[in-house]
Order: sequence, then structure tokens, then C-alpha cells
Amino acid sequence: MADIHIRKTGHAGRITLQRPKALNALTYQMCLDIDAALKAWAKDDEVLLIVIDAEGDKAFCAGGDIAEMYETGTRGDYAYGRKFWFDEYRMNNRLHEYPKPVVSFLQGFTMGGGVGVGCHGSHRIVGETSQIAMPECGIGLVPDVGGTYILANAPGRLGEYLGTTASRMNAGDAILVGFADGFIPQAEWPALIEALETTGDVTVLEQAYQDAPKASLPAIQSAIDTHFGGESLGDILNSLEHDGGDFAHDALKKLSRNAPLSMACTVEMIHRLRGPSLTLRKALDMEYRFTYRAMEHGDFIEGIRAQIIDKDRNPSWQHELHKVPAVAVSKMLIPLGRNAVTFEEDNTMKIGFIGLGNMGGPMAANLAKAGHSVAGFDMADVSIEGVRNVSDAAAAAIGADVVITMLPNGAILRSVADEVIPAMKPGAVLLDCSTVDVESARAVAEQAGAAGLSSLDAPVSGGVGGATAGTLTFMVGGDDKGYQTALPLFEVMGQKAVHCGPSGNGQAAKICNNMILGITMIGTCEAFALADKLGLDRQAMFDVVSTSSGYSWTMNAYCPAPGVGPQSPADNGYQPGFAAELMLKDLRLSQQAAEAADADTPMGQAATALYEQFVEGEDGLGKDFSAMLPRFEKRGRG
Repeated sequence: MADIHIRKTGHAGRITLQRPKALNALTYQMCLDIDAALKAWAKDDEVLLIVIDAEGDKAFCAGGDIAEMYETGTRGDYAYGRKFWFDEYRMNNRLHEYPKPVVSFLQGFTMGGGVGVGCHGSHRIVGETSQIAMPECGIGLVPDVGGTYILANAPGRLGEYLGTTASRMNAGDAILVGFADGFIPQAEWPALIEALETTGDVTVLEQAYQDAPKASLPAIQSAIDTHFGGESLGDILNSLEHDGGDFAHDALKKLSRNAPLSMACTVEMIHRLRGPSLTLRKALDMEYRFTYRAMEHGDFIEGIRAQIIDKDRNPSWQHELHKVPAVAVSKMLIPLGRNAVTFEEDNTMKIGFIGLGNMGGPMAANLAKAGHSVAGFDMADVSIEGVRNVSDAAAAAIGADVVITMLPNGAILRSVADEVIPAMKPGAVLLDCSTVDVESARAVAEQAGAAGLSSLDAPVSGGVGGATAGTLTFMVGGDDKGYQTALPLFEVMGQKAVHCGPSGNGQAAKICNNMILGITMIGTCEAFALADKLGLDRQAMFDVVSTSSGYSWTMNAYCPAPGVGPQSPADNGYQPGFAAELMLKDLRLSQQAAEAADADTPMGQAATALYEQFVEGEDGLGKDFSAMLPRFEKRGRG
């Protein structure tokens, strides 16, 4: 008997998985067969809808058949696995974007690859035996096949919880979270499938829907949102370990079984994806970054050995639960450039990039790696892999769909705009990623608009590390048309883009954000210095504050105390991740804007004065902005 039965019956394209003894595990050939059928039926006028089901009572599909991946991966051959995932993800996306209704019937276990086949159609039916889960972290992967798309859209922090703990959902839970659309008793499925085949009309389902079994997740939703709302896996673990209740104990037990790197990446991926710009394509692209590297750099081979091959359930993960370096997460999620998963359309652009310094250089390199044609110019003689150097800024702008600038200040931005705007083609986008004054940003936008161009001010957050890793956050001001044009570029260069409104609002958001950052860093450093003088151990202070009302990014993610919390510049002699002089620049911009808007910002003024003293009157120049801590350590009250 074949692994899959594909045929036309009446008005329906029919796909039946028929490997019940293997819990209908999905093979590579099954993926290819499903994709080929979907392509053919999309153009077949006789096929009005697609029905997907499976034989057996135990499972719709319990995952992908990974035996061949393990065998080839242990030999150092990673091509097979990468090709499997590449083609599987394209099939997953085709189901999601299919122009005709896709109805799936999900009995028993629906996990991993089964979610990719069964949970992206238009009508996803669950029954009384349905159990849906994303257990990939247990074998050194991340929730994939588009699972992160559903998890990122889940209510509250259910996505982080389900993605890291691999907890199973009953039919009611699956509907709540977004893996299914409706409950119909399984005894009624055969008659419904026959009606779908005969009529080609999905409205027959509406009359069959019934109340689902009670979901279990609402009873623990509050605890999930409390403990799984941190920025990182470390935050989640800290929160759970300081609780001591039954929920926390159970969650920690589940987390302790899974690959730490996989869980850390899962949390990061869901955070990057969550938001209004999320698409399944974006989620699959992010997932493929991990799975492409999973055998060579992750824990996938070891996870399969422990769970499937030797079955000793004793994996030797490469990182301890509490010690997953942020750089390890970033390396697994860096854009793949020309190796990225594609969905057939050519979405490459011609880009001019002006300003190839510490930030602009890696941003331009990531765009080139993604297949875009990038012409670059910088006053210094620099060479960026994949970027074609040109003689001046105007040459970079000629014929470009988008011209990106990354420049030191507003005066230079205005000067460059005078040069490039006349050279740009009508309808192109001028995208400034510099951090400059609001007035300059709005003046350049007005000049670009008068020339028939879209203009965006999109300053970034994330530093040089974020520029290299493709994890920047963009705060964007400008018109929506320009924003939509630039959005695919933001997704290559960063993890998040927020459209903040009209021109100048991106700069406004950046300077407000960094004013908060400067103020909170000073407060965090002051508190550590005070704790020292009161005899309070720094680790004890971190353990309290990081899970209490003093929680902040400067404490939890960028702790200024060496040896406490996650790795930060403090652990590297305060070599700058974000230099103190750059913080001073941003604080001065905030006060310039506050003066223009007649806004009272006494804390912002005080932070500006302190960083001025630190950078210009003391030894802060060239150090990280968190080096305020050793400054306060040396000072008394006077």
C-alpha cells in the first residue's frame, strides 16, 4: 500500500495519509506528492475544494519521518535535511495561501509535520481524540512547518508556553490557540467528507459544528502570562524558579527535558514574529534559518539519538539550561541570504546604500546576502561582501528602488539628500536609518515628497551586534506606501519594524526610547553601587530585581554588573556594545526635541548632564554606556 492516496472524487481533491502503523509520519516523497497535487488542482475547474484526512485512529500525522535526516546528518551530509525542510515549507505555505478551501480532519496525534499539513488550511476540524502539539524542542529543533506563525498569534503568552514545553492541546485548546477552527464528533466525519465530495460546498460544515470539549489552558492562562512574558528563556526560568507553586514546578520539569538552545531560539522567534506584519512566509523563513543549521550547529542529531535511535532519553545538550549565550541564539537565526527558503516569486530589489560604517556595512551585507542588488558608497575606503562600490552617493541612487542612508547627523543627511534626491527615479523610496533630529528628518521628507518620492525615517535599535545578526528594531515614520515597499528589507535587516506614523515619528520614537534607556541605565548603575555599599550581594540583588517591580531591560538583558545576569559588555571590560558617546548624542537629541516641543523632561536633562560629564569630563569616551557603574562605585555622596 502506498504511503499516501491522492485522487479526485466528485468535486473534491482528496489526500489521505495511509501509514497508520507509523502514525502517518510524513516522508519527503509524501511532501512532494502533496505539493504536486495542490499545484495541479489549483488550475482544475472540476476541483472546488481539497479534503485531507488520514487512516487509523491514533494519529492524523505525528510528525515528519526523520530517520533519513539522522542517517545522512551523522555522516556530515546536511543537504538532504535542508532540502526536505525547504520543500516541506513551500508545501506548507501553498496550503495556507491556497485559492480554494482546504478542509482537514485531525484525529488523534497531530504534531510537527502533521501541523504543517493539517493546520494551515481554511477549515481545520478536530474531534474527541485530537491531541495537537509542537514537540520539536525535545529533539533539538524549534516549532517549525509554520508552527511559530500560529504560536505568535496565540492569546497572551500561550505561544511561548506551548512552544517551549511541548504541552499537548485537546480539541478545545487547539481551537482557542488557533490550530483548529471547529469541533465535530468523529463519527460524523465520513458523511461530511462524502457531502463535501458531492457538493464541493464547505458550508455543509457550518451546520455540523458542535461545542468542543472544555479547554484546559484557560485555567492556567494567568500563570502562563505571568511567567512566560519575559524577553528571554532566562527571564522565564528566573520567574518560574522564584514561584515555587505547582504550575511553576510542572513547567520547569517540562522545560528541563528539552534542548536549551532550541527553547531560547523559540522564545526569540516568537517575539520577533509577533505583530501586525506577521505572515506565514515570514515565519517559515525564520524557521528555516534554524533548521538549515540544526544538524551542523544545533542539537538535532543528539536529540534524535536520545529520543528515537538509542531511546535512552538522556540527551547531552550543548548548553546548560541557564547558560545559553545570546550570541548562540543570534547565530542560529542570522538570515541565510541566497540559501533562504523561497516561495517562487522574485522579490529582489535594486538598492543604493550610503554610509557603510559599523552599522551600515553589516546592514548592506545582509541585504546583499538575501539576493538584493546593492550599490554602496562611503567616504571611507571600505569593502563590503556582495556590495558593489560606486564613486559617489548619486551613483548609488541611480535606478534604485530604495536608497538607504546611515549617516552621523542631520546636517550630513540634508547634504546627502540634496545629492541623491535628484538622481532617484520617480516612486522610489528614500529610507534613512540614521539617528538625527526630528526637524532634519521632516525637512528631508518634505524635499523627497516634492520630487515624487516616498521618504521614511527609520532609526534603529540593536547596535552593531544587531546589525550583523539581522536583529535590529526599526522605528519608522513616513507614508504607508513607502513602508510597505521597505518592509521586506526591514525583515532582512531586523527582527521588528514598527510604523509610528508620519515623517519624523520614527526619530521621535527613537529619541524617546533612548531617553528612557539612558535614564534607566543610570538608575540601574546607581542601585548596584548603593547595594555594594549596603553590603548586598550583587547576584542576590539581581535575583530579586529581575523578577520584581524593578525589572527593566537594563537589568535583565544588559546588566551593567560583571558576572551577573546574561553576557553583556560589562563582562568584556565595558567594550562598547552601545558607546557612551552615542547615548550622549541621543540624549542631546531628546532634549533638543523637548525644547522645541516645550516638554518638561527633568530626568532626561539630568541623564544628559551625567553622560556629558562622563564622556567629556571623565573617562567614558570609548566605553559602553553601562560603564556608569564603575563610575558610581568610585564616588561618594558629595
